[in-house]
Amino acid sequence: MRFLRLVPTNLRRHRIRALIGVAGIAFGVAAMLTILAIVTGAIGMFERILATDSHFLVFERNVSDLFFSSVSTEQVAAVRALPQVDTAHPLLFGIVSSPGHPIITCFGVEPDDPRLAKAEWRSGSRAEFGAKPGEIFLGSRAAEFLGAQAGEEIEIGRAHFRVGGIFKTENGFEDGGVFLPLAAAQEFFHREGLSSVVAVKLRHRDQGGAFKAAVEAKYPGLIALENREFNQSYTQFRILHFTAWAVGICAFLLGGLGVANTMLLSVFSRIREIAILRVCGFSSRQVAALIFTEAASIAAAGLAIGFLIGLVVLVSLQNVPQFHGYIQVTIQPGIVVGIIGTALLTAIAGAVYPAQYASRIQPAEALRYE
Repeated sequence: MRFLRLVPTNLRRHRIRALIGVAGIAFGVAAMLTILAIVTGAIGMFERILATDSHFLVFERNVSDLFFSSVSTEQVAAVRALPQVDTAHPLLFGIVSSPGHPIITCFGVEPDDPRLAKAEWRSGSRAEFGAKPGEIFLGSRAAEFLGAQAGEEIEIGRAHFRVGGIFKTENGFEDGGVFLPLAAAQEFFHREGLSSVVAVKLRHRDQGGAFKAAVEAKYPGLIALENREFNQSYTQFRILHFTAWAVGICAFLLGGLGVANTMLLSVFSRIREIAILRVCGFSSRQVAALIFTEAASIAAAGLAIGFLIGLVVLVSLQNVPQFHGYIQVTIQPGIVVGIIGTALLTAIAGAVYPAQYASRIQPAEALRYE
């Protein structure tokens, strides 16, 4: 394998082309890492909203999004009455607007909802939630971008609410949202007597099968899914994952084309050199291995630089005040392995034709090549 010592020499001799290939792979890696980390973090935040102190989620069957799900007050009461259930907390999702902020997530919850108990109250208290009509409660990020303080009046949609309290949560979506008592949210969204989902905590985890069967037998229009089942089957999560991987792979394809172009030009500019190597005893396989190793070296350099760029971008986005709380970087081992595998596969695939071309060069003809 001593002939592979020629690899760094060849890359240095064609450093501009090599750098173009490295840049293509690096930008692909950085794009894929950034997109997947942000998407995975966002999905994780939404999962934690739904899984707060719960084992199962109950919602309407065959809905494309939980915002469109409807669980009636009667159904919530029936779920609570099941013998397997310890607690059941209905939650209503909605989108509201405020001057200068067209999209704000609104959560309709009951005063005993565990997310209020776990929050760090900056002003007001959990005991005051829902005590007075016409009050709205803000996550600390929402209070910041709305410029609101406790006791002030703010405009939400076509209504005005008094800020009853401000609290901080670890979840970025919740911290950037507004909270209404469930009944007030139902009235505001004209969904009286309806919730989007019910988060259920069982008395014993091993009663999950019986609970699920009881819910679906009594109300065929509802479905009960364990949190893990929901995370794996929820359509929006799958779409986000698919989109992130699709965008990342497209970026890699561009990087692969850059590697292919780099290696092909390198072969064309070294035809006489390759012919001399063949005359000196290099086999077709050794010439092909030389090209593949150069491509793999370009990919490895691109991977290192791409991961560095991606991490810098993610850390920078996390520290941007406007994004604080909304972006939580989650880099799973599977993502890292997938990116490394995709990068190497892309680079090797881009070197297939140049390697084949180089291995077929006939010394006698190539020495006459101008």
